[in-house]
Amino acid sequence: MARRQKEEMQDEVQKDEILRELYLKELRTQKLYTQYHVNPLRKVHIITRKPMSWHDNLEEPADDRFLNLIHHAAQGPRKKYPETQTESQEIGWNADPLVDPARDDHRLNHYRVYQDITLYKAKMWSLGEDDRHK
Repeated sequence: MARRQKEEMQDEVQKDEILRELYLKELRTQKLYTQYHVNPLRKVHIITRKPMSWHDNLEEPADDRFLNLIHHAAQGPRKKYPETQTESQEIGWNADPLVDPARDDHRLNHYRVYQDITLYKAKMWSLGEDDRHK
């Protein structure tokens, strides 16, 4: 209760003084590091590079063996291997259609055909008519 009364009694000048003290305290404790080094008290095996440093981004000769390995790994399994390597690859390995998809053959292709009334109703539905299920 007494704490609330004390907070209510503070005016703008006192609040600004408190904020100023906090700001100065933060400035005293902050330290800007511009040089980085390894902590000598901790064992580190790998040190990552800094992405924006100029000396780490120098052009290096391309390693052809590594590039070929990466490109080979990025290919699909059908381009890498002549046959399936696992049981699950057998499903869909030969994805070529069994029947030639001739678009002119009406035995296999049943297209949506619009007559006068169906074309009229489809146009009405596309314009927003709401009696679709009547």
